[in-house]
Amino acid sequence: MIKVAINGYGTIGRRVADAVRSQKDMTVAGIVKARPDYVAHEASKTFRVYSIDKNGTEAFKNEGIDVQGDLESLLDNVDIVVDATPEGQGEKNLELYKKHHVKAILQGGEKSTSTGLSFNSYSNFSDSWGKDYSRVVSCNTTGLARTVSAAQEKFGVLKVDATIVRRATDPNDSKKGPINGVEPSLKFPSHHGPDLRTVLNLQDATTVAIKVPTTLMHVHSINLTTDKPVTQGDLADLFTGHGRILEISGKAGITSTAQVMDLAREMGRKRGDLFEIAVWKESMYAAGNTIRYIQAVHQESDVVPENVDAIRSMMQAMEKDDSIRETDRAMNIGGN
Repeated sequence: MIKVAINGYGTIGRRVADAVRSQKDMTVAGIVKARPDYVAHEASKTFRVYSIDKNGTEAFKNEGIDVQGDLESLLDNVDIVVDATPEGQGEKNLELYKKHHVKAILQGGEKSTSTGLSFNSYSNFSDSWGKDYSRVVSCNTTGLARTVSAAQEKFGVLKVDATIVRRATDPNDSKKGPINGVEPSLKFPSHHGPDLRTVLNLQDATTVAIKVPTTLMHVHSINLTTDKPVTQGDLADLFTGHGRILEISGKAGITSTAQVMDLAREMGRKRGDLFEIAVWKESMYAAGNTIRYIQAVHQESDVVPENVDAIRSMMQAMEKDDSIRETDRAMNIGGN
């Protein structure tokens, strides 16, 4: 049984904790919280809660939370830690993980150079095999890697050109914007293109990001240049066998991210999560050496199964196809 620590129990951490808990071959040894807030109270009903340091344990006790100790005491009793702390903190925590000889997975908010390795289940599972430190790429890069890797396997992809319409912030964050405006990234290309190339072998990947006042999802408009000509008929089974890609249809009434998230709620997922990348069937277009399609990415949850697979790769617990299959089965992804 793989003993996993979750350092940071926010948007990603709490979902990874639930995902790990659902697996047969791993267990959550404990979760680490910075503050004894309402999230910590709820977490204590299911998981062993730890504070960041010894000074913080008293604050948890004062709020009636049964705190087990601090982060360092937890690290002495685990095999691997999933670091889901705020952007920039994960890289700082690496020295602590090295001190305790614990493997660690960082998230996409950290620089790709922080671990020297980036991870995506579909495109480069084996790169992190047996390694001590890796990084699951961001929600947007994960969404791109999933669908682009499917096209690359079938047709060969020479170039990716994507426009990323970004949600402004997550639903539980009331501090960020924009509230009434559209905010383009003035850096070209955006960081997503270079990040994609850390997990996928591509000649070129160009991305531009535009932030809009919504909290629901990201939307990508993707244009691929392929190695060989592709017909419209070739697209019919492009995503077949890729359980983490969900084809949706405007004809069925799914015409915006509002309906996509409503579908996730109807699927009975905890928190209404959509681990799959949703691709509109009507948007899939092929002509010559070009493929185009539009997809939606649930930024709160799409990287969660990748974290589970990264654990298995780094712990040398399962090969790629077996891990993806087992993760999807336990999390009810792709009809499993």
